[in-house]
Amino acid sequence: MKRIYALALLMVVLLLAACGGEESVDGAKPTIKIGYLPITHAVPLYMQADTEYDEYQLELVKFGSWPELMDALNTGAIDGASVLIQLAMNAKEKGIDLKAVALGHRDGNVLIGGNDIRAVEDLKGKSFAIPSRFSTHNILLYEMLQKHGIHYDEVDVIELPPAEMPAALAEGRIAGYVVAEPFGAMSVALENGTVLYQSEEIWQDSIDCGLVLRGQFIEKNKELVQSFMDDYVAGGELAEQKDNHTHEVVGKYLTVEKEVLDLSLAWISYDNLKIQEESYTILRDALTTMGLSENPPLFEEFVDVSFVK
Repeated sequence: MKRIYALALLMVVLLLAACGGEESVDGAKPTIKIGYLPITHAVPLYMQADTEYDEYQLELVKFGSWPELMDALNTGAIDGASVLIQLAMNAKEKGIDLKAVALGHRDGNVLIGGNDIRAVEDLKGKSFAIPSRFSTHNILLYEMLQKHGIHYDEVDVIELPPAEMPAALAEGRIAGYVVAEPFGAMSVALENGTVLYQSEEIWQDSIDCGLVLRGQFIEKNKELVQSFMDDYVAGGELAEQKDNHTHEVVGKYLTVEKEVLDLSLAWISYDNLKIQEESYTILRDALTTMGLSENPPLFEEFVDVSFVK
């Protein structure tokens, strides 16, 4: 009996050793999955993914639309995303545990009008495209119209996928649009549209796309998240150089002409990616003023600035 017990104990020890050996030999790094849409507002992620890291492997997961991306984020199919911050706020309001940890960029949203639009007043009764009603782009449109004494309902506001907007403008299906880059720069470079306003002319330090992580992922991997965020900020600093290396890396994710990318990058900043409470409060107030949200999450409920040094 003692011999049988000893043999059984030896088998358990050998089994545990084998499992531990596999983990040790394998040495697999954890993979962090981050969703994105192919836009220049996510360039810090592209720059970050261009480097290998000892602590983790970064896998960027491409999506074709914001709803698809948010579905993956909300269900835990990905660990985080570069996303329209309002969509994440809306998910948080509905009970999804998400945290905004950094900006994706600063500035770089342009309100584009067709060549026949000489003034903002010319937009009355015409179609103007936005990517989502839960977006800074929609708020920028609202504020621009208010600035010119035009009621929001006097313009036919429609939602379109970003990639469709330049063609829709060129074909006369819409009179203008506001969206993430590089789609604004496309119309300007092709001389199919002109800039009505830059975002900072309407709303200084507006919050648009942000880096959002799942709360559970943060809680279980705080040291890993800190390393990831340090590298993300470094990616933003590399992107801000806007040099040949930046163009080379961005070219792996976006297929655009150099002239378009140059113009798009010139409008955008990638430094200082920390989310400011004052800017967030303005965003939160705008969502309630426009009737887009009844109770958007408070700064301390939704934003975690501790990882951006």
